[in-house]
Amino acid sequence: MFKKERQAFILRQITEHQKVISADISTQMNVSEDTIRRDLQELASKGKLIKVHGGALSLDYTEAMVPAPREERSAAEMPLELPEQIIAQKVASLIHRGMFIMTSGGSTTSQLARTLPEDLKATIISGSIQAIVEFTRHPSIDVIIIGDKVSKNGKLTVGSEAISKIRQIKADICLLDIQAIDAQHGVSEVDWEIAQIKKAMLENAQKVIGLCKTERINQIKPVQLCPVSSLHLLITEQDPNDEVFRAYRSAGLTIL
Repeated sequence: MFKKERQAFILRQITEHQKVISADISTQMNVSEDTIRRDLQELASKGKLIKVHGGALSLDYTEAMVPAPREERSAAEMPLELPEQIIAQKVASLIHRGMFIMTSGGSTTSQLARTLPEDLKATIISGSIQAIVEFTRHPSIDVIIIGDKVSKNGKLTVGSEAISKIRQIKADICLLDIQAIDAQHGVSEVDWEIAQIKKAMLENAQKVIGLCKTERINQIKPVQLCPVSSLHLLITEQDPNDEVFRAYRSAGLTIL
């Protein structure tokens, strides 16, 4: 079966069922799961679907489409994990008691706030409205708000006052929400002001951890943020041994 035929079949299944599972599609079309994963990645990069661990979701997927508790359904009926959930679980394993964590926010960071154990005591430093709201709900996390004006595009505080406050802190780790990364051109952003905030954060943390959905891999945005070498670790929802990360591993970047 040709690639166009495979991808057309996948999109029909997505339209009908709101999701596809790689193993099922692989069996139906008699091709390898690696082939299906590449097809899903290509379709995701074209904005046709949402690539998640084990398959893909329709663009209009919502939690309301999930009909019953996980334990009452078979494995084939269970909802697929979203990329943010998988990345958050990986990040949570790296956070320890007493850490000072600087974050630029993003949906993955908000998911992390719901993933961390309730008894974990740590401090979050952020100007992300979304992250601040989520972490203030955590019973044991202290929150330091980086103030200044709010970027309406990123829902993140930006400006000289925010940068000045970041420079007064030496965080254990910076959780950097990545909008685009390329092995040669590095990490890049769309918004200039948000890029300056992120630059200050990565410069004032002992370790920088990039949080990146695989749909943002091999992408380039207009504002240069930092080279790949500035990251100590890159976390995605994908298998770290996936072929898409070959150039990044060759550049010395550790993938989780």
